[in-house]
Amino acid sequence: MFGGLFLFFWRSLEIVTLIPTLGMLSYFVHQFTIANQLTPSYILTLFIVSVLGAVWAIVTLLRRKSTRNSAIFVSFIDLCFVGAFIAGVYELRSISNASCTNFSGNGVFSVSLGPNGFSGSSGVHLNTDKTCAMLKASFAFGIMNCIFFFITSLILLGMHRGREKEVVVTKETYSRRRSHGSRRGHSRSGSRSGSGRHRSSRDSRTPYI
Repeated sequence: MFGGLFLFFWRSLEIVTLIPTLGMLSYFVHQFTIANQLTPSYILTLFIVSVLGAVWAIVTLLRRKSTRNSAIFVSFIDLCFVGAFIAGVYELRSISNASCTNFSGNGVFSVSLGPNGFSGSSGVHLNTDKTCAMLKASFAFGIMNCIFFFITSLILLGMHRGREKEVVVTKETYSRRRSHGSRRGHSRSGSRSGSGRHRSSRDSRTPYI
């Protein structure tokens, strides 16, 4: 029960973080397609892994019963996704040291004072590179999903072992009941045959008049 709840929680986190990732990376893929250029591998790798990971997470979340029945297989696929996300993050590693935001002192700061007009002064202006910020966010989400898929892989492995223990206990209980039933059947048949023998001996000993 708790394994299913934990799996639902971490699968939801995977979906929540993967949908923005593939959305941002699809923007770059679209821009390169419009420009009739090949999409760089550092974008394309993480994009493909994010799409496949999101589809896999949604399918395994909706089909919970089949996921539990084949937990060891799903755990193996999740572990494969861990390696795939590591490869995607490694391709995009150059963005980790980039500074996407800078401050400048030439911005204009103003505050509305209602009927008294405005009060303004030169303040700090924030500049953010949209392309850099989107790539860095995708990089961060990729690292998070490396951890998320590893956790779900361990949860599914634990569910598989728990299921194996339940099967073993069920088989042992069934075999014990079966052996106990067979013993009771033998004892009943023995008692019946014994009573038949006593009756036949009594009949044979009955004196004739």
